[in-house]
Amino acid sequence: MSITSIHEESAPPRKKLRSTSKKIVKSQNEHRLFVPFRALGHITNHVPFVLQTRSYKGATDGPRIHILTCLGRSWALWNGGKMDLLFVGPEAPDQIKSLVMDGDAVWAAAGPHAIKYLRGKEVLRVSNPLETSISFITIFGSQLLALTEDGGRMYCWNTASGELESTIQFDQGFTATSILHPATYVNKVLVASTQGSMQLWNIQSRICIHKFSESRLVSSPSGSLPSSAISALTQSPAIDVVGIGFTSGEISVYDVRSDERLMRMFMEGGGIRALGFRSDGQPVLASASSLGHIALWDLNEGGRLLHMVRGAHDGGISALEWVPGQPVLISSGEDNSVKQWLFDSPTAAPRLLKFRSGHQTPPHLIRYYGEDGKQLLTASRDRSLRCTFVVRDSRSFELSQGSLAKKATNLSIPIASLKFPPITAISHSSARSKDWNDILTVHSDETFARTWSMQSKKIGNYTLGFANADKGKGKERPPPLGSVKAVCVTACGNFGLASSSTGAIHMWNMQSGIKRRSFDVGPCPHEVTNQFRTSDKTSKGRSVTGLATDSLNRTVIASTLDGTINFFDFHTSKLEHTVTLPSPTVSINIHRDSGLLAAVCDDMVVRLLDIETRRIVRELGGFKGRILDITFSSDSRWLIATSVDSVIRTFDIPTGRLIDAFRTSSVATSVSFSPSGDFLATSHVDSNGIYLWANRAQYSEVSFQSISEDDIAVVGLPSLQGIAEDEALDELSPLFLQDRPAPDVFSTPPKLEGDLITLTLLPRSRWQTLLKLEQRNKPKEPPKAPEKAPFFLPTLPGVEHRFVTTQNDKETHSDNQSRRLERATGNSESVFLQKLNAEQPDGDYESFFTYVKTLSPAAVDLELRSLVTLDSLKIFLHALTQRLKSHQDFEAVQAFQNVFLRMHADIIISNSELQQDVEQLSKVQREESSRVLELIASSLGALSFVRDTL
Repeated sequence: MSITSIHEESAPPRKKLRSTSKKIVKSQNEHRLFVPFRALGHITNHVPFVLQTRSYKGATDGPRIHILTCLGRSWALWNGGKMDLLFVGPEAPDQIKSLVMDGDAVWAAAGPHAIKYLRGKEVLRVSNPLETSISFITIFGSQLLALTEDGGRMYCWNTASGELESTIQFDQGFTATSILHPATYVNKVLVASTQGSMQLWNIQSRICIHKFSESRLVSSPSGSLPSSAISALTQSPAIDVVGIGFTSGEISVYDVRSDERLMRMFMEGGGIRALGFRSDGQPVLASASSLGHIALWDLNEGGRLLHMVRGAHDGGISALEWVPGQPVLISSGEDNSVKQWLFDSPTAAPRLLKFRSGHQTPPHLIRYYGEDGKQLLTASRDRSLRCTFVVRDSRSFELSQGSLAKKATNLSIPIASLKFPPITAISHSSARSKDWNDILTVHSDETFARTWSMQSKKIGNYTLGFANADKGKGKERPPPLGSVKAVCVTACGNFGLASSSTGAIHMWNMQSGIKRRSFDVGPCPHEVTNQFRTSDKTSKGRSVTGLATDSLNRTVIASTLDGTINFFDFHTSKLEHTVTLPSPTVSINIHRDSGLLAAVCDDMVVRLLDIETRRIVRELGGFKGRILDITFSSDSRWLIATSVDSVIRTFDIPTGRLIDAFRTSSVATSVSFSPSGDFLATSHVDSNGIYLWANRAQYSEVSFQSISEDDIAVVGLPSLQGIAEDEALDELSPLFLQDRPAPDVFSTPPKLEGDLITLTLLPRSRWQTLLKLEQRNKPKEPPKAPEKAPFFLPTLPGVEHRFVTTQNDKETHSDNQSRRLERATGNSESVFLQKLNAEQPDGDYESFFTYVKTLSPAAVDLELRSLVTLDSLKIFLHALTQRLKSHQDFEAVQAFQNVFLRMHADIIISNSELQQDVEQLSKVQREESSRVLELIASSLGALSFVRDTL
């Protein structure tokens, strides 16, 4: 036996423990650009949930309900009142197979360990001595009872110290699956088995008191039919009475004291998965089946069926629990949902009160909705379209497909059979989301597209089909209808386009659903026919795989499976240009702001086209498998792609280089980059959740260097995150800068080589303010005359009015002191003059101009006005000349010349000593100005040549 105890007193603080240098270095080596942040959309799995109610003294709103669910390797605690998430526990070393609560503590069985958590922190761990997995645990007073996966042993640990107190080994032919403590039975538990029998054990003495044979628990003896395993075992409100459910669908209400079966029921639709007795005084038993049905049985009528809720869950139900003293039933299922059912009367059918749900199957298509980056549209093979909120997961919802529950009840069929086929493509525009439908979807093997409204959270009023649009004229046979392959909603949100596998492209008004115009891709080009050896040259066999429009509704772009990109005029629907690609085009994605179009080709290459020049500008390759999905960054600088080789690659579009790549444990089926640039969202082939990856470039400096296939590291998927701030900071710990500098990082030199001219890179407003500072400081009105002196001032006798002016010794002393200060001030030099005089005459005055660039425009103006001596004027003219010769700070020198000459023009003209310096400055100014104009003209000519050539 191995026991690991972690005491709170001896353990270091959590933040220090999680921010060790070893862990940070590991994270930095693994993550370059994207860091695992958190997972969304996980509610529960097949492990039964745990219900806990707590009553507080003086509470008026009833007891608080806590629901503990399993999330794979982690667990979540929910508030049953509002169904909001309270806390998410840390990840266990293995998949969790059983959960139980003991007051504030949470016990989880993961692999060979049973781990105790207190407030999200592991405080105790006990392990199976045989190192085999533990399949079931339960709390029995101060002890923890556990069953091994093979069902051969039961262990008993002390919950406080973790000491193994006893071990019970069962007989051959008895495989234990669950444990139940009958009410009022001291030190005794019931153990159920897969053979359909039960045993009553005394934990203290480790003695089997009684064995309940299968022949007495079920109707058919074991000899006539194969044994049926016990799949559910629960305590009833009555003492000595338990409910037993079997995989065959049979239910027995059994008296363990008299060893007698009281009632027998049989539930159609799969084996029994869970049982629950109502505890508010009504004799009702609830049972759940493996097909998702819930049955309610009246025990006063001998087990008569009251109601059958068909399709309560889309998959098997894992657990049922009644809220103590309330007519509320809580159920959880394998469809990733927890639901609460309310009974308005003892005989009325239950109605759904509240629920939390996610995707039942892994989502295969995700797209960010809106411009704030807070919502995600996700589609899955469970035939649902959901909106997932990134910030607050409790606001996530499924877009309604109509009153399917009522139809399914009337037809007695599952709800899943009435849902729409799986979605294969999504397009949206939130510009007019408050006015009409704003989402357009393509469904598998359907000949029409469907509209949705995010504002109303439901299916739209129109279906955009090809049947009416493609009717034949007169006696002509109507063309065949193909399935819809791609859709596009324009940036304005007024129009929606859809294309089919037969080459048809139509555009509808999103508000009215009326068809506006059609686009014809025409026959297959001759070069395409020769390249792919296509025999069908008509447009009817050209499958349109992608649609896109520009931001101003001027161009419609359509890609075909034969490898062409077609550009149409939006208003006239005329085909203007066709670009032939060397490989068939699978899909396209456009970044409207930059005008870049990405085409995913069948040769595992992503080709970028400029929709203005209609030319291929980049080809991004290096994939080892089929490309599944691509997405642009918000600034169109990066392109992120996922492929079958389970690698997510990030390309730098300006350079065409691969700057980041990491391999995940499972293939990412879809990727979407946040419009705000903070997160990358991915969906994976074996998980029901959405995973967020933080963009390190948003928080720290990242060196974008080319990487090779050898640099691709395996990165674990983001984990579920709790609400604690230290947990959130721990997830973001890899965002800190590395201690060691990144190798081969390019830094811009202070001066460019050759004849190029370097600018100051300061804001343009700095020099404009300096040039217009004199105008801004002009007085708004002429000075006013001083007011008349008061009448009470003393005057001297005489004809003229003269005021008394007395001078004492103090005033004379102050005048003498002010004169000395003036003389001292006149002899001192400012920092501006000191740096100007300290420079070498043949140098470039680097330190002087570096200091001047730090001054404000008003300070520069004041310093230039303080140049009153001829020597200082001469030195400043020489400094401007030398700076021009060094090809640096060109615009700053121009601004200084302008202001300087306006201030001191009279002095320069009247003093011939400055004439030579002014002529030298004028000569250098003409030479440098002509060089600047030549450089600008050369650059404009090169750009014009490149534009005309492309």
